[in-house]
Amino acid sequence: MEATEEGQQHPIGIYLKIWFLLFVLSTLSYMVDVLGFESYLRWGLILLFMFLKAGFIVGIFMHMAWERLALACAILTPPGAILVLIALMTLESDYVNFTRSVFFAT
Repeated sequence: MEATEEGQQHPIGIYLKIWFLLFVLSTLSYMVDVLGFESYLRWGLILLFMFLKAGFIVGIFMHMAWERLALACAILTPPGAILVLIALMTLESDYVNFTRSVFFAT
């Protein structure tokens, strides 16, 4: 790997391996529907493959694997915060549903 004024060049092999891995993950994601998985297993697998693909794209193609920690945190922290907020809303939804059923029951 040679560093020049224009930037650092990475071996093409890394990109080809990641493209192949993304193809495999996409195939597995489609197979979840083809094989007929249902309920939480289905959505869990789809989300897992989606996050893996997004992580590889951000890490390799956006060069986050080679950048400084501050830049990586600036790009990865907001989606992480959104995921935490989604988890909190999910945990809170049962309480809200229960409260509505108690106070608005006829």
